[in-house]
Amino acid sequence: MLAILERHPHARSVLAPVLASPERASHAYLFHGPGGAGKRAAARELAAALLADGSPHPESARARALSGVHPDLTWVAPSGAHEILVGDIAEPVVAAASRTPFEARRRVFVIERADELGPEAANRMLKTLEEPPEFAHLVLIAERLADVLPTIRSRCQAVRFQAPARAQLASELEAAGAEPETALACAALSLGDGERARALALDGGALREAGEQLVRAALAGEVGSRRPWRRLLEAVRARGEAVTAELRAHGEAELELHPPRERKRLEAELAERLRRARRRAETAALDLALQVSALWLLDLAALAAGARDLVRNSDRRAQLAEDGGRSPQALGVAVQLIEDTRQRLKLNVSEELACEALAYRLERSL
Repeated sequence: MLAILERHPHARSVLAPVLASPERASHAYLFHGPGGAGKRAAARELAAALLADGSPHPESARARALSGVHPDLTWVAPSGAHEILVGDIAEPVVAAASRTPFEARRRVFVIERADELGPEAANRMLKTLEEPPEFAHLVLIAERLADVLPTIRSRCQAVRFQAPARAQLASELEAAGAEPETALACAALSLGDGERARALALDGGALREAGEQLVRAALAGEVGSRRPWRRLLEAVRARGEAVTAELRAHGEAELELHPPRERKRLEAELAERLRRARRRAETAALDLALQVSALWLLDLAALAAGARDLVRNSDRRAQLAEDGGRSPQALGVAVQLIEDTRQRLKLNVSEELACEALAYRLERSL
């Protein structure tokens, strides 16, 4: 685990003593930092260390924890499109935390996207965080610390994970197959989020291209003829289909391990998991594409101000030059329109209507 923490000095200072002496572990940690920073890998390593401690077969316990099959490890991912639902944590965490471990000295609960805990779900968590059994340890994972409810944040030991340097992230994208210029641009466009950088650089560029074309059609006054929101939503749905296909293959392989009498129930559960996973993937993809749209406009503002070093679309300078000549004030208004739409989409409004309306508003403002 120490290798994972090499570029995270704060996380290393908090977790290294625990790895050396697991009995010093806090009852609740809040791992926070951008996507792709290594929070999940660190959480799995911490869980493995806690569950292996005192085990008669520590290597087996560690291996099972790392692979996610240890009976005393519970890993919770939100099922709602924008928030963790009460059902995600009521039985798997709140109720289960009061039960003694199956085989280890401890039980470990990892909760992803803690910054999406709604008030009702958070209230259900509070007693567990305030008065946990001595054998229960919780690891909450969040990307935006400010979005974690104060009542939750104050009851956890915060562990900060750093965003990777742009050059380092670009190097990782190159190693995964991206062209050098594309890798550098996508590292910048992701705002330090490794997961988003990979989504932009390694999907054939469809999502990034769709985000760019939304604003470029507005800049050209061709929204009505090009209907760029359609291409945007096609790229978003393609992302959802790709995620679903990957999860379906994994889930169907797991079904083969169960007796036929359980298949019908498990197939229904798999279908529901796939539906929710697709919805979350598409929600994230649409938000990322709109982030790309906003950053295109901010690059135009940077060029207008003579700040070429601030341009994130460094591999698209010729196209940016074609779109230049707008006033910084107009560009600022357009960026705010995009940000308003990103917030509105969290309320489960119609994505097609929201994106269509945004395209026409951008055209009017630019």
